[in-house]
Amino acid sequence: MGDTNPGGTSAEFLAGDWYVSTTNPAGAVIIDHALFSTYNTAANDNTLWLDDHNTAGLKRFKVKVTFNSDNTFSATAAANSYNAKTVTITAGKVEKNAATSLGGHTVDKISFKAEFSTEPGVIYTYEGHRRTGFLEDEY
Repeated sequence: MGDTNPGGTSAEFLAGDWYVSTTNPAGAVIIDHALFSTYNTAANDNTLWLDDHNTAGLKRFKVKVTFNSDNTFSATAAANSYNAKTVTITAGKVEKNAATSLGGHTVDKISFKAEFSTEPGVIYTYEGHRRTGFLEDEY
């Protein structure tokens, strides 16, 4: 029997499912608690997929972002796997134990801003918390 510990990925801390709320530039909520996912790319380097699961009501994007050792991430005119528009991600970060789940658990926070090629200059804000998997935390 060989080594049974497969190890982790380069994006291990940043990877997960997230409940994210989206606001437009005026601060109006577009959608509350949409399920997003972040996960490592096949390259297992300093890149990460940011995926809204092609959710109706959202801008629908799955883009590859570059992350740093301080848990920040960004992308410039990143190709979108769901459609032809590109997406620029700025101010992306994951903060350990900086949010509270629906059930009151302390969890990690994710936040970022997105600008879409179809709406130059219009910046959307995304903010949410890590999904725990506990029933009391599901929306």
